[in-house]
Amino acid sequence: MTRIPFDEHARFVRSLLAPLGARPTERVAVADALDRITASPVESPIALPPFRNAQMDGLAVRAADVAGAPVEVPVVGESAAAPGTPASLAPGTAMRIMTGAPVPAGADAVVPVEDTEAVDGSGSVDGSGPVRILRARAAGEYVREAGSDLAPGADVLPAGVRLAPRHLAAAAASGLTELLVRERVRVAVVSTGSELVEPGTPLGPGELPDANGVALRAGVDACGAVVVHTGRVRDDVAALRAELDAAVDAGAELILTSGGISKGAYEVVRELIEPLGAWVGSVAMQPGGPQATGVYRGVPLIGFPGNPVSAQLSFALFVAPSLRAIAGLPPARTERMPLAEGVASVAGKRQFLRGRPADDGRALPVGGPGSHLVAALAASELLIVIPDDVVALAAGDEVDTVYL
Repeated sequence: MTRIPFDEHARFVRSLLAPLGARPTERVAVADALDRITASPVESPIALPPFRNAQMDGLAVRAADVAGAPVEVPVVGESAAAPGTPASLAPGTAMRIMTGAPVPAGADAVVPVEDTEAVDGSGSVDGSGPVRILRARAAGEYVREAGSDLAPGADVLPAGVRLAPRHLAAAAASGLTELLVRERVRVAVVSTGSELVEPGTPLGPGELPDANGVALRAGVDACGAVVVHTGRVRDDVAALRAELDAAVDAGAELILTSGGISKGAYEVVRELIEPLGAWVGSVAMQPGGPQATGVYRGVPLIGFPGNPVSAQLSFALFVAPSLRAIAGLPPARTERMPLAEGVASVAGKRQFLRGRPADDGRALPVGGPGSHLVAALAASELLIVIPDDVVALAAGDEVDTVYL
């Protein structure tokens, strides 16, 4: 059987997906923008914080009035963390103040409550009587100035950032309700195989849970794209055609299938797309040899093998790099590492062993090379790449690794 080189297939998949890279933008609510990618710098329309406020519970004072501490001052009011503007502070007085509350005009420092005591000896400063301030504070101490975090009009977020909860909090604190983000690539995920059932369904003879549908949907999400259609079809060409039509009608810009592309019977993806000019063949790699590429009703289609490990590795190696680049995400981490133990490989195939970093920093293989070993893949953190022309490596030999 003629197999095309791994690098050649990877290049072709990149070229097939390249037109998806020119993404339009859209506005989404801040509350719905988690994991989206900012399309341009985001300016804050207000200062952060928007007004002078207290960093601590205590007393707002004029620093000059407490320079000779310990001193006694009358308490003339209160500023709470609530709407409104407190009265100005007269010289020689203090105002009770809570964390986050506006600092009154005339005050330039906050004395923490721990540095005060009631003059009547009760130890409480909650009343309105005079208070003894035990420690002097310089002007500006425990006062958050308006704009000390960010000036109005300054960028609160850069372009190209994947929005995490902390970014959304900063946007909300700036009073923003919407963010301009890159539109996500719209993807359809279709599993094929009469043996597949919904995970959690009691299994009958010859039935298997559909792991590929779950894995590929999660992979799409992790790469900054969005799944707009999912399907699971039996080994029937008409059913597959209807499912792909539904995917296109749902607005999919990319279709990912699993199963149905080998050389045996009931290879429904092959039967449907080969007459349409698609390529269905074998790539010189292990696992994941069977692969397919084509276009269905103008939409790129990438077909993966049905074995769960093969499908997941195929997505990670061929499709994920393009989706991550389009979304503005960094590529998967790679590292050159020594092997923890010797390994064997197959001449003429690029092998991807599952593994993890050992405590000594070496790459430790996990499980065997089989394409059905989903538990071994789950226990792995990286792929150990064995070059096409290498049949054996010894412990200590250096290899390239790709983190999952």
